[in-house]
Amino acid sequence: MTSWNNPWLLAVLVPALLVLGAVLHRYWEARQAKARRRIPKHWPLSARAIANSEEARVWHWLARAFYDHHIMIKLPVTRFTLPRDKEKGMDWYKLLGGVYCTFTVCKSDGRVVGCLDVPGRNALPRSTRLLKHSLLTQCGLPYWVVRSSALPTVSEIRAEFLGETPTAQSMREREQEERAMIAAQNNLRSALTRQRSNRQSDFSPLSTWPSSTTDDSRVSDLGSQWQDNSFLVPLDSRKGELL
Repeated sequence: MTSWNNPWLLAVLVPALLVLGAVLHRYWEARQAKARRRIPKHWPLSARAIANSEEARVWHWLARAFYDHHIMIKLPVTRFTLPRDKEKGMDWYKLLGGVYCTFTVCKSDGRVVGCLDVPGRNALPRSTRLLKHSLLTQCGLPYWVVRSSALPTVSEIRAEFLGETPTAQSMREREQEERAMIAAQNNLRSALTRQRSNRQSDFSPLSTWPSSTTDDSRVSDLGSQWQDNSFLVPLDSRKGELL
């Protein structure tokens, strides 16, 4: 009992126990951190849709409005912006890493032409809206907030995002109509070609017909086959490439 009352012994044991406790605590924390980083055998996650119903309606409308562009969904702004001061790039990344727009319209070369947000049940927070508007407009990119129930016209949004004039809009619509007509003609031509090849395989060679068969019977037989396999029925029942 007298040994525990020795101040020199206590002066040595207490710091040693504190150091040992600190080492053990750090070892325990390191094991816990490693366990959290370990890839689980069974992920506690499930697949879900990338867009809700409201976003999907706007998405489909954008795909028609910008048929000649790419529509990126929920892309962080850090993917298409660049800090002017590289030394502060990590600071800006930490600040803006979680900021994204619902839809980002870009060209085939990856250059962005504009961004849109689709608010949820609650309105988009004013601070978030002002932040994105200030950031994107200063980068020269239009920023809109739209709902599926109040969509702008195609000419309005293309004029804002692409700078199209009404003349360019009408030319684009004419180009779309011409493309649709050409595609329909090619579809019809390929359907007729397939149909002719099917008929030729169905008809027997003329040389194999009995010699006693008269020309009239041949004509009537040919007519009956055309009636049973007229080109209107296959075209109506076969799904074309445009459907």
